[in-house]
Amino acid sequence: MAVTPDTRNRLGPLGGTAHESAQQTHNARGLRALNIYHAVWLNIRQMPLAAIVRKDVRDSIRSGSFIATTLLFVLVAGFWAVIQHVPPMYSDTTAPTSTLALLNSMGQPMAFFVPLLGLAISYGAIARERDSGTLRLALSLPNSRSDVVLGKFVGRTAVLSIAILSGYAVVAGIALLTYESFAAVKFILYTLLTGFYGTVYVAIGIGFSSAMKSQQRALGGAVGLYFFFQLGWDLVTAILQTVTVGYIPPESGVPPWLIVVDALNPTSAVGYATRAIIPTFDEIMSYPVSASFYPPKWAGFAILTAWLVLSLGYGHRRFQLTDIQ
Repeated sequence: MAVTPDTRNRLGPLGGTAHESAQQTHNARGLRALNIYHAVWLNIRQMPLAAIVRKDVRDSIRSGSFIATTLLFVLVAGFWAVIQHVPPMYSDTTAPTSTLALLNSMGQPMAFFVPLLGLAISYGAIARERDSGTLRLALSLPNSRSDVVLGKFVGRTAVLSIAILSGYAVVAGIALLTYESFAAVKFILYTLLTGFYGTVYVAIGIGFSSAMKSQQRALGGAVGLYFFFQLGWDLVTAILQTVTVGYIPPESGVPPWLIVVDALNPTSAVGYATRAIIPTFDEIMSYPVSASFYPPKWAGFAILTAWLVLSLGYGHRRFQLTDIQ
C-alpha cells in the first residue's frame, strides 16, 4: 500500500496507528513507574528500622503470653459489653443508658489490661535479646542502637494495637447487635485514646528493658511497675494525705500539690484525658472528692506524652551507654 500524506499522519513510527503508538508510550510510562515503586519498596524493606519492626511484630504475635493476654482482654471486654453494666452515678445524666454501658465496657478492660498488655509485650524487648545473644548479632548488622530502640517501640506498639482492636471489635459487634443505640464517635475517640495510653506503657516497658541486664530482672521489674502504677501510687498519695491533712480531708479540701502528685500517675492522667474528649465519662468516673484545685483535663495528654518521651529517651540513653557482652 502506498503511503500517502494522510496515511502517514495516521501511522506511528513502526507503521501502527497513532492511537496504538500513544498506548505503547502510556504502557511504557506505567511500567517505569511500577519499577520505581518496586525499587523504593525494596529499599524500605532493606532499611534497618523497617527490618527490626517486621521481625519484632512476627516474634511478638507468636508469643504465647501475648496470645493469652489478648484473649483474656477480649473475653473481659466482651463480658462487660454483654451484661451492659452501668456503674452508680454520682451526678444526674442525660446520656442514653446504652452509651454509658458502652463506655463502661471499654473502660473496665482498659484500666487493668492495657497497662498489663503494654508492659507484657515490651519488658523483654531488649533484655530478652541481650540474654539470648541475638542483640549482638542485630548490632553487627547495619543497625544502630537508635534503630533497635525505635524499631522495638514501633513494632511492639503495632502488636498492642492488634490486641486493642480485637477486644474493642468484639465490644462494637455486641453493641451493634444488642444495644438500643451505638455512639460511634465516642467509640472511635475512646479506641484512639486507648491506643495512645497503651503506647505509653510500651515506651515505659522498653525504657525499663533497656536498663536491665537479664530477662528475669526485666520480668520482675515489669511486675513491680504494673502494681506500682495500679496500686502503689494511690497508696503513696493516701499516706501523704494522711500525714499532711489527715485521712479525712478538711472542709478546705485536699492540697493542690497532692492533687498534682496523683494526676502524674499515667492511670490518673488517662482519666483526665478521657474526660477532655468524652465529657460523658465525667458521669461514670467522677466521684465526690473534697478538693480546692483540679488540673485542667487537657493536662492528661501532656502528662501521658511526657511519660512516653521521657521513657524512650531514658531507654535510648541507657542503651547507648551499655556494654553489650
